Amino acid sequence: MLEIVPVTLRQANEFVTKYHRHHKASRGHKFSIGVCDGEKLVGVCICGRPVSRYLDDNKTLEVNRLCTDGTYNACSILYAAAYRAAIAMGYKRVITYILESEPGTSLKAAGYKCEGRAGGIEWNGRSKPKNEEQYPHEMKTRWVKEK
Repeated sequence: MLEIVPVTLRQANEFVTKYHRHHKASRGHKFSIGVCDGEKLVGVCICGRPVSRYLDDNKTLEVNRLCTDGTYNACSILYAAAYRAAIAMGYKRVITYILESEPGTSLKAAGYKCEGRAGGIEWNGRSKPKNEEQYPHEMKTRWVKEK
């Protein structure tokens, strides 16, 4: 049976580094959540401030990373737990982004709604230029769950 557990940012980032298809570890967080199957950590969720400064209103939390080892239902359990924790902390909504090619099945199961295309194909700043193969060059969709 799957069970929600607290995890540190270090533990969550180690899991992301090992299992995530296209993202590196996160630099910071407000909190992180894990899901275990018995004693084995099978997924993590790293939650923090919205990356977009336009959405950073102190009422919105972003799921910055969500990663599992493929365990059935782990993603939807983590998305639902992130929302419950955020609401308990006083946030009014939780957002996250997925690649346009991803169906969002776990987000739908956790009660999130798709707001449509958001963001760009890539971000490239002069101070931190991106490597061509670093991330998939694909549009994202934003998903939200509000109180």
